[in-house]
Amino acid sequence: MSTLQPAPVPAGAPPALTRAHARRLRDIYRSAGWPCQDALEIDLLAAGLLERQRSGEGHETLRVTDAGVQWLATALARNRAALSAHEALVQRVAQEMARAGRLAWTGLSLRAQVATGEAAKPLRWCIARPDVFSIRHTSVESYVEPIVHEIKVRRSDLLADLRQDAKRGAYRDLGECWYVLGVDGRGRAIAQADEVPAECGVMQLQGDRLAVLRPAVRPARAGLPFGVWMALAKATPVASADEDAQALLDAD
Repeated sequence: MSTLQPAPVPAGAPPALTRAHARRLRDIYRSAGWPCQDALEIDLLAAGLLERQRSGEGHETLRVTDAGVQWLATALARNRAALSAHEALVQRVAQEMARAGRLAWTGLSLRAQVATGEAAKPLRWCIARPDVFSIRHTSVESYVEPIVHEIKVRRSDLLADLRQDAKRGAYRDLGECWYVLGVDGRGRAIAQADEVPAECGVMQLQGDRLAVLRPAVRPARAGLPFGVWMALAKATPVASADEDAQALLDAD
């Protein structure tokens, strides 16, 4: 009977490393380095980012190599750059909402209801943390037209977010839900509009402008629950660039 032989691995070919590898390497760097002896550890050892050490008592531990420290530093710099790009786009969207005459907030935590799929308890409360939340500047409650903007600058983050139906449902409970898509390091869009659920609007960063690729479906409810009003009353809306400029003129 013939047996299957494993395919030969090219000499010096490093394994494909992921965020899970980075997390494990950081954990080992912060800890005593006790081995788990799993697939992640094998990949890190094979890539030369970890090395095994044996104590005088015969206990084996792991140590992050100099190459591992350098790889962690590179991953950390990449994460910081992505965070900066995300925050910049959050502020850009908030400013666009303010220029459009809306009141916009960032960093809010708002109570929302999502469907459970259970007959006995069809809805449950949860906390939604939209990147940008805005309403029309009006004193008529039914005219506020609340909008949630969720900002994504990395494709992996977008795909992970789209798998969370409850999170999207919470945003839809608050108002219109829009996804704002950034670009990758080569200036390419991280996704296409048809990859985002049809009930959500899609905006895309194209050069220096935000282009609307698809409008959002408006929810049936136009107003906001009392708890959201209270959260907005305690928070400070984003000041528009025009307001900042006027403040400088007034100071002169």
